[in-house]
Amino acid sequence: MKIVHVITGLGTGGAENMLANLVVGTDRSAFESLVVSLLPPGPLASRMAEAGVRVESLGMRRGVPGPRSLLRLTRLLRAERPDVVQTWLYHADLLGLLAAGLARVGPVAWNLRCSDMDFATTGRLTRWVVALNARLSGRPAVVLANSARAVDVHRDLGYRPRRFEVIPNGFDTARFRPDIEARAALRGELGIDPDAPVAGMIARYDPQKDFHTLLAALALVRREHPGLRVVLCGDGVEPGNRALAGDVRDHGLEDAVLLLGRRADPERVHAALDVAVLSSAFGEGMPSVMGEAMACGVPCAATDVGDTAAVIGGTGRVVPPRDPDALARAVSGLLSLPAGQRLDLSRAARARIEEQYSLPGIIARYEGLYRGLAAEFGRM
Repeated sequence: MKIVHVITGLGTGGAENMLANLVVGTDRSAFESLVVSLLPPGPLASRMAEAGVRVESLGMRRGVPGPRSLLRLTRLLRAERPDVVQTWLYHADLLGLLAAGLARVGPVAWNLRCSDMDFATTGRLTRWVVALNARLSGRPAVVLANSARAVDVHRDLGYRPRRFEVIPNGFDTARFRPDIEARAALRGELGIDPDAPVAGMIARYDPQKDFHTLLAALALVRREHPGLRVVLCGDGVEPGNRALAGDVRDHGLEDAVLLLGRRADPERVHAALDVAVLSSAFGEGMPSVMGEAMACGVPCAATDVGDTAAVIGGTGRVVPPRDPDALARAVSGLLSLPAGQRLDLSRAARARIEEQYSLPGIIARYEGLYRGLAAEFGRM
């Protein structure tokens, strides 16, 4: 069975990583995957290509869609004749649906990856695409989401699909696992004392992630834990980011915060932490970074966006968005726990991911969906 995945780009976000995990881990004897990026290839393209997954790019410029891209995608789909077209993210949902209709292939499955969007921070084009997708949402065979909250939000936005289905993110528990050696090694590389309390967040620099609230909260945490070290990494999270560096300085955290930029070893970063933090103000569906941290046995302090609370359960702390005081209390509370209680939380977090969100189980759900769609639409 041939599945063509259409996605906006192949950067290092949650949707992109889930797609990479899916196509690399799918049963190759039963499924052939082709990934089409609207934008030029990003960092994850090479990972998929090295695993033997074919990757194509339409070469679009960000924010500049046009009929030429639609024509190229239509020709590609007509040549490939996929059994299922799976699209990821708003712009790819729209272009993939239109191209599949023109190529007369399908069925088409959309994949929603966010919730609680703050449209004041998004471009006009994105707002237009979301509004148009709501009008067209009855045309795909199914609209997937990675969180129940995303379903509710998009119903409020006017989405009326034939059916919604929730398939959460899955996590590679062999890669993301408790690792004492990695913890010691990375702390050594970063010049962090082995016994220092360390909090951190892996996230791109974006208004959605609300770094201002994060830094305000960690400045408060430092009053209770003077030896606190903070590890931050992700696209744009680097010393050359003047706005971020200024925010760090304004909160008096210059000697506590390490800005590491994009990392290829998030599993080692998580292993070095005592608390993983997510300060997002909006937009998250099911934050992958929390699942990865939990798989590494790291308790999480996170804002209540998307399905974060459902994922964390009783293994960490969940607080309202944009509330530095509440986030500080959550982080400090986790850092102050006796060793035995923190170990219990660590084990519970790891077990929760293994039992409910392991990657093989999530991949199996996608494979079952594709088989069902192909059978339903006479493609098998």
